[in-house]
Amino acid sequence: MQQQTPHSRRFSSRVATPGHVYVYWSSLGYDDTSRVRDLSSGGLFVQTRKTKSVGAKTNVHFLVEEGQIRAEAVVRHVEPGRGLGLQFTAVYEEDRPRLAGLMKRLRAFG
Repeated sequence: MQQQTPHSRRFSSRVATPGHVYVYWSSLGYDDTSRVRDLSSGGLFVQTRKTKSVGAKTNVHFLVEEGQIRAEAVVRHVEPGRGLGLQFTAVYEEDRPRLAGLMKRLRAFG
């Protein structure tokens, strides 16, 4: 009997990040700087002990060598004590080339 694998809802592949990719993010009066565990063109996972509700809106500012990358996101997944999965709802138009450059650099690194 064949075992079925769970269906993934992910539309873009994730890239694991080295230890030096961080974001500053804020949500409902809470601000934090967190390490990014993985990243895709659709979102990211941030390591934080802070728990937010699924559906909470966040603003994300990447702290990377590519320059300013700003996005709006929503919490889609919570791992208590470990972090939050955030789905991008908007990436600033002028920041999209820098996000693509960051993804390219991370893929080359891994």
